[in-house]
Amino acid sequence: MINSPRFKEAIELFDEANGKDPNFEEHNGQKYPKELLYARRMTDRLYEFEPLADEALQLAVRCQHLRRWEIPREDFDMNRVGYLQWRNKLKSFHAEGAARILEEVGYEKEIIDRVKFLLLKKQLKKDRVTQTLEDVICLVFLEFYFEKFSYKYQEDKLIDILQKTWKKMSEKGQKAALQLKLSDHSLNLIEKALDT
Repeated sequence: MINSPRFKEAIELFDEANGKDPNFEEHNGQKYPKELLYARRMTDRLYEFEPLADEALQLAVRCQHLRRWEIPREDFDMNRVGYLQWRNKLKSFHAEGAARILEEVGYEKEIIDRVKFLLLKKQLKKDRVTQTLEDVICLVFLEFYFEKFSYKYQEDKLIDILQKTWKKMSEKGQKAALQLKLSDHSLNLIEKALDT
């Protein structure tokens, strides 16, 4: 982890913002603001997956869902077009919010622009660092959120979602996904998605 004062301050401000999430999630018998817990999981997964991650990537993973609850999915049409509009709106929202904090703590434009580039998911599959961010996002989703998510939808939709998730990942990310400690239920769905 980076030890500079501005890095530590940025992380503290990201966590302070996400700590205001009115939605809570229980983990190991304790309740946490949902997006704060997500941000910490992202950081933990990054350090396992890419221990030598550069500063911009370390910052980006911590603020990838910055104040996400302020733009609810319900504000957009509940179809594929609405979903994509919501996701694009979120990317810009997270990038601009992160940029304000990074500027406040003294980061230069070059790093701010790089963090924004990553949060906007630019050049996925072409830019190695953007791809690493996407891999970490997918791994955190599979490890912590897929199980609960899987009980909301029919199997054919879940298989489609898993196949799309798999395509977003690098070969390294896919290998890491197969090493996750998942339930038999989740592993069974992943096997079906990969065999289809």
